[in-house]
Amino acid sequence: MIVLKIRVTKEFDFEAAHALDGYAGKCQDIHGHNYHLTLTFLGEPEKDKSVSNSGMVVDFGDIKDFLTKKIKPLFDHRLILRSDSRFLGLERKNERIRYVDYQPTTENMLLEIVEIVSNGFEKNTKVVLCSAFLRETPSSYVEWHKKDQ
Repeated sequence: MIVLKIRVTKEFDFEAAHALDGYAGKCQDIHGHNYHLTLTFLGEPEKDKSVSNSGMVVDFGDIKDFLTKKIKPLFDHRLILRSDSRFLGLERKNERIRYVDYQPTTENMLLEIVEIVSNGFEKNTKVVLCSAFLRETPSSYVEWHKKDQ
């Protein structure tokens, strides 16, 4: 029997600000973006006709719920700064600041998202994350592909 795999893609938006400490350019200062995240999963449609998700690879609502619970609180409407940032101390004034152990570039933010999805959503479903895109501006984005790893 031929195994038919399908790719399922979900898009998700969030707004966040960041600063790149030590960077020799305008991104060293606090600034924000309207991020657009695209996740693509690979899997087989459910063959069991007696279950509610028959014919689905994964329910879009399940992906949305996971992103809303696990990604949104970490990134949406947050100021994301490196843990040794020159802006250290702002958290006393605003709990929407998140300090991370990496330079909060779009590349590193996407790697964190991929890790969260791979260790959380993937482990509870029959799908595999095969690609992820994080758009910082209308003309600039970063991408991750499982096949490149």
